[in-house]
Amino acid sequence: MMADTSKEEAQSMTMMHLQLQRSLKWLDDVTHGIIGYELESRSLAGLQVIEARTGFLRCNFIVPLLASDINGNWHVGAIATIIDNVGGAAIYSTGHHLKVTVNFNITYYSTAKIQDEVEIEAKVKGNKGKLTSMAVEVRNKSNGGQLIASATQWTAANDYRSPQPQSRAKL
Repeated sequence: MMADTSKEEAQSMTMMHLQLQRSLKWLDDVTHGIIGYELESRSLAGLQVIEARTGFLRCNFIVPLLASDINGNWHVGAIATIIDNVGGAAIYSTGHHLKVTVNFNITYYSTAKIQDEVEIEAKVKGNKGKLTSMAVEVRNKSNGGQLIASATQWTAANDYRSPQPQSRAKL
């Protein structure tokens, strides 16, 4: 009995590790423009994952010129993009597929300037059926960890299957 339990636990750990690796590859592919949109890769350029566990990611980021507004501040749209993608990767690390966002809230407290170093931390908070919640905090490491933004996100499993083409009857 104990051998079966430890074998099942080992298989479960292997699956969790594989899913974490898939989510990190997905985030890396988005960051480097292999998948996703140019806006995402521009907003994520230079993102570095410094800690990753199932349901948890911590990343460092140097705010680039491309992600700034006309005043030299980190653009709020770029902040939202990085929150969405890092949070999405944390959620993806807990399951077998990406999910659809059903609620996304961001509160902005301060900003960062070009070349400031920031830290993004995403944590999955819970699962309820097909729903998953997560929280993300963004802090400015260049000024002692001042909170830039905090976000919450709820996602739902996307069970949508595209309709199969129907054959047309010949007249």
